[in-house]
Amino acid sequence: MRIGELATRTGASVRALRYYEEQNLLTSERSPGGQRHYPESAVDRIQLIQQLYAAGLSSKAIVELMPCVVDGNATPELLDRLSMERDRIDGNIADLVSTRNRLDSVIAGAGTQLRTGRSCRTKDTGND
Repeated sequence: MRIGELATRTGASVRALRYYEEQNLLTSERSPGGQRHYPESAVDRIQLIQQLYAAGLSSKAIVELMPCVVDGNATPELLDRLSMERDRIDGNIADLVSTRNRLDSVIAGAGTQLRTGRSCRTKDTGND
């Protein structure tokens, strides 16, 4: 499939697909006219790349783990690197959960204020 079709099917921009090739995350074959052509498997690969980017992995980290994903080849170093990335993501998740909990408290306080007219601040600072 050509680059435009791959972009449409994955939601990635043509520019992103070209970047993925520059970073050695994706490969294409070239037609005699120089057009990029991708195999059907590129759709799944792009989706994985997008998920890994969304999780905060760098293109370098993604390149390092691709042999494991594509060929099933792993090294102890790769396993260590992936474990470190997972720990980092776990930390981000914990931070997000904490932020969500604080936001839930603000929402509850605002809801109480709308229903009762009482201040939605958790502590009265005495500045009223």
